[in-house]
Amino acid sequence: MAHVVVVGGGNAGFSAAQAAAARGREVVVLERGLPGEAGGNSYYTAGAFRIAHGGLPDLARILDPDPRHASTVLTPYGQDLFVEDLRKVTEGRTDPTLARVLSDESGDALRWLHGLGLRFRLMYERQAYEDGAGRHVFWGGLAVGSTGGGKGLMEQHTRAAEAAGIEVRYGHRCTSLLTEGGRVTGVRWEGGAVEAESVILAAGGFEADPVWRRDHLGDGWERALVRGTPLNTGDMLRAALEIGAARGGDWGSCHSVAWDAGAAPSGDRELTNRLTRQSYPLGIVVNAAGERFLDEGADFRNYTYARYGGEILRQPGGIAYQIFDASSRPMLRAEEYDAPGTTVVTAPTIASLATMLKAGKLPSTVEVFNAAIDESVPFDPSVKDGRASRTTPPKSNWALPLRTPPFYAFPVTCGITFTFGGLRADPHGRVLRPDNSPIPGLYVCGEMLGGLFSGNYPGGSGLTAGTVFGRRAGSLA
Repeated sequence: MAHVVVVGGGNAGFSAAQAAAARGREVVVLERGLPGEAGGNSYYTAGAFRIAHGGLPDLARILDPDPRHASTVLTPYGQDLFVEDLRKVTEGRTDPTLARVLSDESGDALRWLHGLGLRFRLMYERQAYEDGAGRHVFWGGLAVGSTGGGKGLMEQHTRAAEAAGIEVRYGHRCTSLLTEGGRVTGVRWEGGAVEAESVILAAGGFEADPVWRRDHLGDGWERALVRGTPLNTGDMLRAALEIGAARGGDWGSCHSVAWDAGAAPSGDRELTNRLTRQSYPLGIVVNAAGERFLDEGADFRNYTYARYGGEILRQPGGIAYQIFDASSRPMLRAEEYDAPGTTVVTAPTIASLATMLKAGKLPSTVEVFNAAIDESVPFDPSVKDGRASRTTPPKSNWALPLRTPPFYAFPVTCGITFTFGGLRADPHGRVLRPDNSPIPGLYVCGEMLGGLFSGNYPGGSGLTAGTVFGRRAGSLA
């Protein structure tokens, strides 16, 4: 018998395990994947953590040294602004208590992970542009990432868990919860069971189950590609609901992105996040007919990318093309657009590109888009510059004309990351019944915790939430 059993070996699960172990609890982590499959969705991320901070001097102690720090512009990002961003992107549907806890504890949570031996850096290649004075200017409220991305994050978590005496058992697909007298007393998996004083669920959502996607997200979602682990099939969500847990959050929406249309059906452990295509604010996005269908410059990428996958899925064939020319191509994220095997179509003219894509309306789309740009407004990718193309739909910022050959089309489809619906819980991770009474012995964190996100998501919030609420759950379990 263990004191605490954690189901799921991603960032949230290891954070919960560390917090419990620090209290002298005997902790066992049950991970569905074998060692070569482990890490949950955390492994597939870029490792970004959105945290409240007071600027570079406030963060310097936890960051790897970098000579670029001396020429870095990093505006403070306060706790209230973090909460406001959550409210903005979810259109007010974020749980206000959970949002406030996430914001207020975000910086301390990262310092706590650093104290456990995890390493962090500024994400220059993803979140900064170099201005005319040679300064690296960060934008969009997101700057810090784990050293080595998601792979590095999980390698460091695993080493820290071993140092803390946390037992990790791989290849355990948990299927149900043990109960006695209304209390959770352990976990059953395929081939065995373990009793525990408390169980913390950190096993992710249901994004890898096409039937659940169709049933909860709607028709067509069964066709989405899974950008992360194929192992998040909702087993422990089902198990918790079966013993009377209440659903929490928005079960009808998810985090989904523009994903390489030539990618495999589920995540690539070598390329991981490099299959995303997130430089779309610098170009235009068209559907299979060659028509624009969204505002590529509505806001910083951090505040739009997590819903654009769904926008693409709703287009004919569930496919779209990100279009750039030779002048914008050098500004694209090299780690994504120059990744091995990147799907791209190149042509000397827009007309020939349209022919190659069979997107007959592309030439007229580009002509109308170019003509509607207010080129008197300076282009500045580090702020919402108001350089718009006033067409339909508009492009509100960063409108660059497509004139300079060659021209590039990157085919993208919908890549689902995680589902926003989960279990209802209090701010300490105690799983609640429909009457809001806690289920004794049962806690939740990570993507299984419902209530923070709905319809959209501020970039980097997921790993931070996993750490904040994993730490909270482990501090009680």
